[in-house]
Amino acid sequence: MTSSFDPRALRDAFGAFITGVTIVTAYGPDGQPLGFTANSFSSVSLDPPLLLICLAKTSSNFEAITTASGFAVNILAETQQALSNTFARRVPDRFADVAWQDGPNGSPIFPEAAAWFDCERHQCVDAGDHVILIGRVAAFENNGHNGLGYARGSYFTPALATEAIAAAASATTGKDATRIAAIVERDGAILLVERGNSVWGLPGCAAAGGDPVGALSRQITEDTGLNVEIGFLFSVYEERPRGCQHIVYRAHALPGTPKSGAFHTLADLPFDQLDTPQTADMLRRFRAESALGQFAIYFGNETAGRVHRLSKEA
Repeated sequence: MTSSFDPRALRDAFGAFITGVTIVTAYGPDGQPLGFTANSFSSVSLDPPLLLICLAKTSSNFEAITTASGFAVNILAETQQALSNTFARRVPDRFADVAWQDGPNGSPIFPEAAAWFDCERHQCVDAGDHVILIGRVAAFENNGHNGLGYARGSYFTPALATEAIAAAASATTGKDATRIAAIVERDGAILLVERGNSVWGLPGCAAAGGDPVGALSRQITEDTGLNVEIGFLFSVYEERPRGCQHIVYRAHALPGTPKSGAFHTLADLPFDQLDTPQTADMLRRFRAESALGQFAIYFGNETAGRVHRLSKEA
């Protein structure tokens, strides 16, 4: 029986699961190295040592990977976003400007990856529009680097989260030392709360205690009646006139009607009725990045800073 699920919605729901990012490599029938970015990877067994990847039957690498005698899985380090993007795109030679070598079992490996596994082909299992390719680990290396993370369409790294926390801790203290807020999205619309006199702002609260993200989620639920899933950082900036640090996350609202506030579509955001210029700047950036499918994290102050680009491709 064919399901009636919207494929895009189902894919987005699967995307809530936080994964690492890998590059799967092998040699093709022509003797040339091939590889692609993948995050459908899992360990399977220690004895025997098995792992798996999932591969779409529509992939241009399908025949080469599923018929090869072996393949390698390279778990990328947090510094290897560019490498991930290279192997996610259609380029003439993905290996041209990349440091790689043959692993002990013969498949291409990246020495600077967080870890790599050089595998023998063990089993290929049909699974709908994908196959599950199980490999038996013939050799591996763990370099001890932090891995590159991916969820809901964006990369994230421990270093970026650490930088945000450090920024908040070192900010100038004032009446409201640190405030946290969220750009809460659902079905292409943003949840805004009223500040009075037809002025709109982002839902948020003062950061306090040892679980500020949990406090933010609870406050949004208390204020609006909606349950939300807090996602990744979007902006970290100091508001110098007030001596206040702001940390803003991306978030997703679960189904329900807000008891206060309202959803505004990205095409119809009330920019002339927002509480601060910073809120307007963030929403303009969010709208633009949503259209591109690429998100970033801003670090700076209320007028200037730098942007860490995050890519949706993985």
